[in-house]
Amino acid sequence: MALTLVIGNKTYSSWSLRAWLALRQTSAPFQEIRLALDTPEFARDIGRWSPSRRVPALQDDDVLVWESLAIGEYLAERFPAAQLWPADPSTRAYGRAISHEMHAGFPDLRNCLPFNARRQYRGFTVPTQAQADIARIGAIWREARQRYGAAGSWLLGGFSLADAMYAPVALRFHTYGVAVGAVEQAYIDTVLAHPPIQEWLAASRAETEVLPHEEQFDSTGEQVP
Repeated sequence: MALTLVIGNKTYSSWSLRAWLALRQTSAPFQEIRLALDTPEFARDIGRWSPSRRVPALQDDDVLVWESLAIGEYLAERFPAAQLWPADPSTRAYGRAISHEMHAGFPDLRNCLPFNARRQYRGFTVPTQAQADIARIGAIWREARQRYGAAGSWLLGGFSLADAMYAPVALRFHTYGVAVGAVEQAYIDTVLAHPPIQEWLAASRAETEVLPHEEQFDSTGEQVP
């Protein structure tokens, strides 16, 4: 099989999810290799696949791509029929802008709300330092839906790389019970109903590894001492 995608734990690796969603959208068959994070096996094997020693990484015959957004762009060119980017140049430019903003930004959201696909906290209080990131993401989603909502339920109408980038954020909001408006909640519901997302979530619940530094809160959303 020509295509191989190397990912980390489905519970914790939001960047792996981004590349995986893009690849699933192509409908191309691929081999999935999961390397559990922070294990001796990961340290031993990751260098074979990724010069950065990070996941995800995509191998396509003699082509190696080892970064999530770069994998998405490669797949958009490799499988144009998947329409990972819209045909319209202005829509495509907008999608790229919000995707790169996600890729490069929102550090407080990442730090305060660690990605955890198998958790759902009740009573979590969003830290003050993450609220600006959450507000900006909400504004992006509302603007995208206002612009392209008539074309479908995803950010640009149909599923695109923008959704591959923001789907893990939607899952974060769901995990932590972040209060959002109706437009944002409708987008979260779209993400949660997506069959590949349901598949990913089921696989995360079947994982047994626990990374203590990613499990910062108890079931009520209180900080673990």
